[in-house]
Amino acid sequence: MIRELLAKFGRQRVLVLGDIMLDHYIWGKVERISAEAPVPVLEVQKEEFRLGGAANAALNVKSLGGKAILLGVTGRDSAAQDLKQLMECKGLATDGLIDDPDRKTTLKTRIVATNQQIVRIDRETKIDLGNEARTALLDSLRRLLPNCQALIIEDYNKGVLTREVISGALELAKSLGIPVAVDPKHRNFRQYRGVDIFKPNFRELQDILDMEFESEDEFQVAASQLRGEMQIKNLIVTRGSLGMYVFDGGKQARHLPTAAREVFDVSGAGDTVISALTLAYVSGADIHLAAKVANHAAGVACGKVGTASVNPDELLKSYNEQR
Repeated sequence: MIRELLAKFGRQRVLVLGDIMLDHYIWGKVERISAEAPVPVLEVQKEEFRLGGAANAALNVKSLGGKAILLGVTGRDSAAQDLKQLMECKGLATDGLIDDPDRKTTLKTRIVATNQQIVRIDRETKIDLGNEARTALLDSLRRLLPNCQALIIEDYNKGVLTREVISGALELAKSLGIPVAVDPKHRNFRQYRGVDIFKPNFRELQDILDMEFESEDEFQVAASQLRGEMQIKNLIVTRGSLGMYVFDGGKQARHLPTAAREVFDVSGAGDTVISALTLAYVSGADIHLAAKVANHAAGVACGKVGTASVNPDELLKSYNEQR
């Protein structure tokens, strides 16, 4: 059954709209403390760039067998050039990228020693898109979305997903009958009313509701109420080592324990979840099977260091080993 579902991923074209990032890793080892200050001295062994944010979600769609179209905004800088070069190497088209000279391409530099992140350095612009870039983004969306089977919105609060962009995207998808899956952040959380799949994590849910859940029942009641208030078809709440919870209007949420055997790094795991979840859903799986597939995809991703993509063989192996 799962093998047949994965085979259908190749028929799906998914547009990924949102905040695009370039992840920069500096790997090394630490064997001494600096004489200049009480800080570790990293002896650099290698550096690499990886796709992050919406770009990582698009890469996961592709690596799982789907067809990905990435739509977002970069700066007109060296990070944008590195991003486009990396996308081309990964087989992702770059014609959905809109360059804005008034913005910086989001660049996250992670310094890692023995698989332990020491520090992260962010270079980015968080202000809302200007009129010209916003118009270009919406024009591209209207051109590209009609040929797709699903829309994924990756919101990292970087200013690309303004109220106008969100409302325009949701209205267009609704008019075309295209399902929408959203990975939200706090700022625009309640703008995604009526979407098909909504995937906050546990902390984000507490933040938006301004409450600390004191019991499992309190969490489930609050999540169910939010789903009803926002008219969300399927609410998926991820909880790290506790797995994920599926709220679909039933009497009780479905809990899926984590499928991760070992957790090296959770960076980008949410991108993997939304990609696998959406592909499975539009390929005909009900939300519970789609969540199970996504849960295994996340387990594979967490077993890798840094932002990572997952392929069908890895997903199938995890699924079959833990049946």
